[in-house]
Amino acid sequence: MRVGVITFPGSLDDRDAQRAIRLAGAEPVALWHGEHDLHGVDAIVLPGGFSYGDYLRCGAIAAHSPIMAEVIDAANAGMPVLGICNGFQILVESHLLPGGLIHNDHGSFVCRDQKLRVENASTAWTNAFTAGQEIMIPLKNGEGGYIANDETLDRLEGEGLVAFRYLDGNPNGSLRDIAGLTNARGNVVGLMPHPEHAVEPGFGPDTDVAMRSGIDGLGFFRSVLEASLSRA
Repeated sequence: MRVGVITFPGSLDDRDAQRAIRLAGAEPVALWHGEHDLHGVDAIVLPGGFSYGDYLRCGAIAAHSPIMAEVIDAANAGMPVLGICNGFQILVESHLLPGGLIHNDHGSFVCRDQKLRVENASTAWTNAFTAGQEIMIPLKNGEGGYIANDETLDRLEGEGLVAFRYLDGNPNGSLRDIAGLTNARGNVVGLMPHPEHAVEPGFGPDTDVAMRSGIDGLGFFRSVLEASLSRA
């Protein structure tokens, strides 16, 4: 399986995402924001960072990059797309996921290991988990507060489109503790925490077993492999 990782001006975690894909057993493919070519990939990751310096709104300029026209068409056709942090912001600005993301309510950048609850384990990026499972994923953002109107929030809850929820404290003021979403089809998922930073022992979050031993993030990238095999 070939998974594309798009680099925008200001991307920070594109190489980390590529490494996570490789560790999961797939082939990472570097994609460039200025192209109109997905190079035949089977899935796409929009990585974290500060695309275009976070000018205007986080993800707003990147959403109009040339390659995003191809990403939107591919997502609407069913291709798995994962947006991580800035990638989540780009998905929202591209209207592939609803709502918006604003400055953290406490006004400060947050960087910590964050406990999440998996709310939807039936997507292309979450099928390696079980609904209700608690996982630990690193979080780092300054504009991670998820917002939407009450009607949208009620729809997300009612249709099971909340993919992840913050546990043990809300780090950024996200409404209803929402940490990540999926679309109705389950192929597009966005979240603020960074699963690519929890894929290798010695470099992930601390666990009860050992320091830096957490690899819960690997489940995201193994999930898309399983989803690909299921479609084959």
